[in-house]
Amino acid sequence: MKKLILLFVFVFSVVLAKAQMGYNYKEFAIGLDVGYERGYTNVQRQDNHIGESINFIYNYSPYVPVSAELQFGNLSGGGTTPARDRYGRQYTNNFEAFLVHADFQLGEAIDYSQNDLLNALKNFYLGTGFGLVFNNNTVQRTNLYPWNGPLTYVFPGKNNSINLTVPLRFGYEFKIYNEYSEPYMAIDLGYVHNIVFGSGLDGYDDPRTIFKHNSQDQYRQITIGVKFNFGNITSYNKLIRRF
Repeated sequence: MKKLILLFVFVFSVVLAKAQMGYNYKEFAIGLDVGYERGYTNVQRQDNHIGESINFIYNYSPYVPVSAELQFGNLSGGGTTPARDRYGRQYTNNFEAFLVHADFQLGEAIDYSQNDLLNALKNFYLGTGFGLVFNNNTVQRTNLYPWNGPLTYVFPGKNNSINLTVPLRFGYEFKIYNEYSEPYMAIDLGYVHNIVFGSGLDGYDDPRTIFKHNSQDQYRQITIGVKFNFGNITSYNKLIRRF
């Protein structure tokens, strides 16, 4: 009788485990991203650079990750010839940033269980959040050309500053599953446009009465990243992997 009970418990456990296949996910993840970055400041010519970031992620659901992100990047632009900048301004910003953001993937809102197209679209996401950019600029501050005014003119601003930023995020996550049909890792392709409040990205804060300010300081990132899920196993309310 005891062996029969144990056999029943074993069979029930196997059936239950199989019944949950495709529904389970892990609560946490760590991600590494590489980004192709460019600034948008009031220095007209801008350069492209490679930056990196690390993400610590809480998976509220398989389709709603909430991330704390550390960025390490570089922005630069301008130049000391009129062709590069009519005022001779030039900057290099080796910045760091800390952000908190959440992404909302379509799979959280749509029923993709009976539709191949919706199943393919379920991993598209939009996201936003907030954070701080820690600017560390090297800046050319003196006027180089007499037609702009006195050569003694010094372009105002700060080499080191902290600015609030709001990221606008869009992308697609390719989920990779293990033998239990759990998403154990993912590859992410994304575009992030960061709106920065302040004039710290290029280190120049010239008065608007003298220099035209075309727009708010911004920088964009075209990213590719990988994340690895770990931690407690949690069940979702619908199949994550559609067989």
